[in-house]
Amino acid sequence: MNIRGTIDRPLTNDPKKQAPMKPSTSEPASSATPDFTSHGANASRQNRTREMQLIPEALARAHMHEQLHQAEQERRAVRLATARRMQRRAERASLRARRALAMAVMQ
Repeated sequence: MNIRGTIDRPLTNDPKKQAPMKPSTSEPASSATPDFTSHGANASRQNRTREMQLIPEALARAHMHEQLHQAEQERRAVRLATARRMQRRAERASLRARRALAMAVMQ
């Protein structure tokens, strides 16, 4: 079974074993600044680029998490309001039943 990694969950955490980043087809080839010739600078630039590409994904994930949390809070509030309304209705029905029973006993 050949499991492929994703940006979110790479197959390996070792950057040297990960597939190299491919240039985007939407940008012209000469639009990026040229890479430095030093291997150390190149590696740090590659990591920085990868981290910068993951920032929007992390922001989107945090935004979705916040929206899900907010929706869950709203659902809880609606359920609580419904439960309180039903409890009041049940209490009123109980009082009506007690009054009816008392009237029946009195006659």
